[in-house]
Amino acid sequence: MKKEKHSNKLLLLEDVINLGRKGELVKAKPGFIRNFLLPKKKAVLADKRMIRLQQKLKEERAKQAALDKKESEALAARVKGKTMTIRVKADREGHLYGSVTAADIVKFLEKEESILCERRSVLLSKPIKMVGNFEIRLCLKEEVSAYFFLKVVSEDQIETVKTEVEVTREKDVQSSDKEQSVEHPDEKAKEE
Repeated sequence: MKKEKHSNKLLLLEDVINLGRKGELVKAKPGFIRNFLLPKKKAVLADKRMIRLQQKLKEERAKQAALDKKESEALAARVKGKTMTIRVKADREGHLYGSVTAADIVKFLEKEESILCERRSVLLSKPIKMVGNFEIRLCLKEEVSAYFFLKVVSEDQIETVKTEVEVTREKDVQSSDKEQSVEHPDEKAKEE
């Protein structure tokens, strides 16, 4: 049986990380072409007809790049310098049961802040395994960078703080009730 031979030259129909951008002519290994690029329709084999299509794809890519850059800059402005708090399970010493990963940060941003970004956009050298404050860097589309601060706190810590606040409020309410129930001597005299 004769093996199908592919030319290693391709025209990218989409941006492919670590390979190239839409409209570029690139070379790739046969297995990557056969197993990923062609089945996912991210590229086509570069023949004469496809090379004519290249200019149109480059123009589309330039328009998309301008749009992506604008969106990324708006997103960067939304998070710049902001402090966000994430609650996690941790022991008394502040060690997390598990860790906070880039994927967790993406889910947190989507759920709490309605910010959509990809996992690879979160630049986290290693997962966070302690409570504390951390600067999180983002590398968004079109090389726009941003940062924000993530405060990792223990769920127990939050409950303790809530309890202390509730106790303080209850004491304030009780003391104000006592003040209202005690009649002033002058008021008693006026009533008689």
